[in-house]
Amino acid sequence: MTDLPDPIPAATLILMKEVAEGPPHVLFMERAATMAFAAGALVFPGGRVEGDDHLLAQRFGEGRDHAAARIAALRETLEETGVAVGLRGPAGTPDKNAEVREALQGGALLSQAMERFGLALDLDALTPFARWCPNFKETRRFDTLFFLAQAPEGAEAASADRNEAVRAFWAPAQKVLDDADGGRAHIIFPTRRNLERLARFASLVEARADARRHAVQKVTPWIEERDGRPFLCIPDDIGYPVTAEPLETARRG
Repeated sequence: MTDLPDPIPAATLILMKEVAEGPPHVLFMERAATMAFAAGALVFPGGRVEGDDHLLAQRFGEGRDHAAARIAALRETLEETGVAVGLRGPAGTPDKNAEVREALQGGALLSQAMERFGLALDLDALTPFARWCPNFKETRRFDTLFFLAQAPEGAEAASADRNEAVRAFWAPAQKVLDDADGGRAHIIFPTRRNLERLARFASLVEARADARRHAVQKVTPWIEERDGRPFLCIPDDIGYPVTAEPLETARRG
């Protein structure tokens, strides 16, 4: 499709928190209704891979797959929710994380914030999970890498960056799927498929094991006629329990 915009490299973090009873909770954001992409939808924190992310990734050489995307995922999560993942050093307390977040929101590059606060990156905290690059005719199209990570202590206090989201909250994957099915929430097609996959896991350990069993490959959904109805489809051998949805119910952006 030559009329499609070039995809924007992006990264997303699926942050999981173990609870006393039941499946792990996942960190979600509800995007503001004014956003150009996925307005009003529930999403995982994340955003574009920036030039500074690539510069920082050079410190790791070839030793970390998708290093720039990993850095973008942890940077965006801190900026959007206040939760610091994959950062070593004085960060870790709510007050210090708030200072780092404020610096990023004020326009500082992550590399500058790291030098100012004496931080280092722990990219092994993130486990590659998926890669999606839909070819929908949207104003913005993203080529997004998804990563899994364990929520750090104190992550319960996540708060939304009000420029892009109206709230941040924790919930089991199945609860968000149920809310979407009941009309109480909106999720786009890639988020739904990833939540259906996550809802099968009783722990982050299970989720990581599943991620390692399935090599990350780019998922580009396609439309296929089935029994006279158009369906939006993805491959059936990459770890997803649901691989097709009627086109009329699939929210794409």
